[in-house]
Amino acid sequence: MTNRLAAATSPYLLQHAENPVEWWEWGADAFEEARRRDVPVLLSVGYAACHWCHVMAHESFEDATTAAEMNAGFVCVKVDREERPDVDNVYMTATQALTGSGGWPMTVFATPDGRPFYCGTYFPPRPAHGMPSFRQVLAAVRDAWTTKRADLETAGERIAAGISTRLDLGEPAALSADLLDGAVAKLAGSFDQRWGGFGGAPKFPPSMVLEFLLRNAARTGDATVLGMARRTAEAMARGGMYDQLAGGFARYSVDAQWVVPHFEKMLYDNALLLRVYLHLWRATGEGWARRVADETAAFLLRDLRTPEGGFASALDADTDGVEGLTYVWTPDQLVAVLGADDGRWAADLLEVTDRGTFEHGTSTLQLLADPDDERRWVSVRRRLLEARAERPQPARDDKVVTAWNGLAIAALAEHGVLTGSGESLAAARGAAELVAGTHWTGDRLRRASRDGVAGAHAGVLEDYGDLAEGLLALHAATAEGRWLELAGELLDVVAGQFVDAQGWHDTAADAETLLHRPFDPADGPTPAGIAAAAGAAVTHAALSGSPRHRELGEAALASLARLVDAAPRAAGWAAAVGEALLAGPLEVAVSGPAGPERDALALAARRSTSPGAVVVVGEPDAAGVPLLASRPSVDGRPAAYVCRGFVCSAPVTDVSALSAAMEPSAR
Repeated sequence: MTNRLAAATSPYLLQHAENPVEWWEWGADAFEEARRRDVPVLLSVGYAACHWCHVMAHESFEDATTAAEMNAGFVCVKVDREERPDVDNVYMTATQALTGSGGWPMTVFATPDGRPFYCGTYFPPRPAHGMPSFRQVLAAVRDAWTTKRADLETAGERIAAGISTRLDLGEPAALSADLLDGAVAKLAGSFDQRWGGFGGAPKFPPSMVLEFLLRNAARTGDATVLGMARRTAEAMARGGMYDQLAGGFARYSVDAQWVVPHFEKMLYDNALLLRVYLHLWRATGEGWARRVADETAAFLLRDLRTPEGGFASALDADTDGVEGLTYVWTPDQLVAVLGADDGRWAADLLEVTDRGTFEHGTSTLQLLADPDDERRWVSVRRRLLEARAERPQPARDDKVVTAWNGLAIAALAEHGVLTGSGESLAAARGAAELVAGTHWTGDRLRRASRDGVAGAHAGVLEDYGDLAEGLLALHAATAEGRWLELAGELLDVVAGQFVDAQGWHDTAADAETLLHRPFDPADGPTPAGIAAAAGAAVTHAALSGSPRHRELGEAALASLARLVDAAPRAAGWAAAVGEALLAGPLEVAVSGPAGPERDALALAARRSTSPGAVVVVGEPDAAGVPLLASRPSVDGRPAAYVCRGFVCSAPVTDVSALSAAMEPSAR
C-alpha cells in the first residue's frame, strides 16, 4: 500500500510513500482538508540524507499504531526542506523561537490556517533523555485541541505575528577595509589554534569564511590570516570528515578534531570546498590542497553527476539503516583486504586502531601526514576503494537543485581552467545546459528537477544568485556569450522580484503566500541568497561593464554591513564579495589568436589571487563577450588588458608585464 506521496518527485517524500501515515504533500488541499475535518496540521520537515529523519521515520512513521494516531487526529504533511526552503524557513523560525534551537527532522503542529502553536524536532518512540515520546506528544496536542482550542489558536496568532517581524539590519554602509579587517579580528577570536575551524564541536566546514580569509589575506598580505584558512583546510582534509579513499567531504564533524563525521555528503559542501581548496592551492602552491581539489572534483563527477548532466543533491548518511557502514574500518578488515604487511602499514597511516575512533571498534580513516611511500599508498588506496565498493552503498538523493548546481558549475569551471582539466570544464558546461534547458522557463527558475523533468516549485533567491555565479564563472572559462546573457536575465528577475521598498526577500513577489515572506541574510551551509545575488551582480558588472549591476551588488552588500561587523561567521560570503569590491574587482582580458603566447598570458592572469578577479580569454571582439570588445592584438601578438575600479592600464604582451600590472601597487 502507498499513500499520496507515491506521486511525488522528491526522493525524500518517496522514502515515505509506503508509510502507514496518510501523508499529504504541502499545498492548499492539505490545509483545506484540515479545515474540513477541524483538526490540526502535523507538519514533518526533513531531507533525504538526514540520519535522524530516517530514525524517526523507522521508529514512528513506519509503526502502524503511531500512524493510526497521527491519521485519526491530524492532517499529516511531509515537506522536503531542500525543495521548499521557503516553507522550511518559516517553520524553522517558529521552532527556534519556541524551543531555542532547531534542526531536522522538524515537527510542527499548526492550525488549519498554518499558524504554528507547538514545535519540536526529533521525538523518540519512548520517553528518553528528558523528551516525551512522540505518541505522548500526539495525545497531548490532540487533547489540547479538544479542551483548550482557543488557547492554541491564540498562541498560533502570537507566534505567527512574532516570526513575521522583519529583521532590522541597521543603516546601510559600505564594506570598508576597516570593517572587513575588523571582521577578521573577530574570527581570530573564535579560531581553534590547535585543530582549526571556529568554535567547538560540532564543527561544520566554514566554506564561505575560508573564501573570505583567502581574499583578505590576498589584499593585506597578512600571513596570520592565510594561516587560519590553511590550518582549517588542512585539518578538515586530513581528518575523518574527508573521504580519504574516494574524495569528498561529509556534512560536518561531531567532534572538534574533525575525526568523526556525520556521514552524508552534500553537493553544496563539496562544490564550495572544491573552490576553497583550489584557491588555497593557487595562493600557496601546497600540493595537498591541489590533491584535495582534484579528488573532490573527481568525486562530484563520479558519484553525484546524473545521466542528464546535472549533479545530485547528496549521498545518504546511512547505509541499510546504519550510519557510516560503508566508510569505517577495523584493523582486521584492513589486513583481510591488503595482507598483513600492508594492512598494518595502512592502519598506522590511517589511524585505524583496535579501540576504534567511531562505533563498535571501527574507525574513520584519517591521513594526518603524507605517506612515506607514495606508490605504496596509491596501491593501498586503490585496493581499499575496490573492497569498499563491494559493501552496501548509501542511497543517492538524485534531485538536481538549481542553487547547488550553480555552485558546482562555478567550482568545476574554475577547476577546469586552473588545472587544465577538460573533464571538469565539460561537466560544468553540461550542468549549465541542463539547468538552462530544464529549470529556466524563459522568465523564471524552477527550484529542482529529477530525471530531466522540472518540479513545480519556484526558485528562491539563492537559486538565482548561485546559478548566476556559476554561469558567470563558465562564461569567463569559455568566453561563450550565452552564459553571460542568461546570468543577466537571472539578475533582472532578482532586481524585479526579490527586492522592493521594504528590502530584500528570499521569495519572489508573486510567489506562494506563506505566513510571512521569508528573508534570512545569514549564510547557512550555502551563501545567503542576498549575498549570492550580490556576488553575482558584482561579477556581472566586472564582466559586462554594467553600472546597474554594480549598483545592485553594492546596495545588497551595504545592507549587510552590520551583520558582517557583528557576526562574520554568518556573513562570510558577503565579506568575500566586499573584498572583491575593494579590489576593483580586477578585470583581465587576454585577447588574440590561440596559441602558446596567449596560453602563457592566460595562465599568468588566472594565477592572480586578487579578490574576485575576472579573467576572459579569447579572440578580439568575440560575440557576446564585452570584456574582449575593442581589445585587439598588439602588433599581431596576443595582448592582456588590465582594468581595476573603472581604470585601465595599457595593454601588455609579455607575462612579466602582465604580472606587474595585476599587482595592487599597480593601481
